[in-house]
Amino acid sequence: MKATMLYGPRDVRFEQRPDPQIEKPTDAIIRIAAACVCGSDLWPYRGISPIKQPTTMGHEYCGIVEEVGSAVKSVKRGQFVIGSFAFSDNTCPNCQHGYQSGCMNGGFVNAAQAPFLRLEQANGTLVATPEIPSADLLPSLLTISDVLGTGWFAADAANVKSGSTVAVVGDGAVGLLGVLSAKQMGAERIIAMSRHEARQKLAREFGATDIVTERGDEGVERIMELTKGVGADSVLECVGTQESMMQAIHATRVGGYVGYVGVPHGVTLKGEELFRQHVHLMGGPAPVRRYLPDLIDLVWKGKINPGKVFDLTLPLPKVADGYRAMDERTAIKALLLPS
Repeated sequence: MKATMLYGPRDVRFEQRPDPQIEKPTDAIIRIAAACVCGSDLWPYRGISPIKQPTTMGHEYCGIVEEVGSAVKSVKRGQFVIGSFAFSDNTCPNCQHGYQSGCMNGGFVNAAQAPFLRLEQANGTLVATPEIPSADLLPSLLTISDVLGTGWFAADAANVKSGSTVAVVGDGAVGLLGVLSAKQMGAERIIAMSRHEARQKLAREFGATDIVTERGDEGVERIMELTKGVGADSVLECVGTQESMMQAIHATRVGGYVGYVGVPHGVTLKGEELFRQHVHLMGGPAPVRRYLPDLIDLVWKGKINPGKVFDLTLPLPKVADGYRAMDERTAIKALLLPS
């Protein structure tokens, strides 16, 4: 088969690779129905997270089970499944505490931008949908694999409550779906930070009540104005830079919560500053597997439509165009369909 490979900064190729095979009894082979480019893929694409050798790419996926190892009992051939970007056994102590992305026997998917994917720990990672979905559901179901699950975790980690005021730092797919998640959790006021008109519009559609275009200290000042000097009850940090993290912390009220899911790059936190803030910090790689059943149910019943974050659809062989569009911010998120 042909699959996506990253050779270096802005050098994405769709080239011949070995077909995936069952290697362990806990493996499954999935025929990909839909994949996509993630904002976190842009860190190595831009060379900010250097790679030492050509590497496979892609960690968001949904599709049909083609083959399973002898130990796989939770799913079977022919079922449509969704899995987290982190594979897990879902039985170790960390998984049982709800942190499957920190599974003691797990790891991270990195070859899903391809027609077929070998997935480890299939029993603990994959969840089947009630039946084979219609094509119009594919984008929304795909978001559950990462960006919706991550946005949901950000809101959960930030302790979003009914009637609360929430600020969302970041207007990429995760930030926008953080807005949607906060709305689903009952937030009364949701302040989205965005300078991009199309993203502002989608944020409003997902439930944002206010838009703040300022960043950094100016962004904090604007949130303080909107909250009469108090700050937000919950802030979702969905970028991963020093500026975004400090903006999130400083925009939170005393005793409030920050849920951070942006992959950190160059972020330094000072203990004395944190000590004086009285802010709860919780985050990390989202334990998407924890939320899979409930999020599948919400999408399946048409209660949410997170697939609207995809504003560019490409055949899988055109994957490099998807990276380019997201890098240049001409697309929020690129959906990849096998041709």
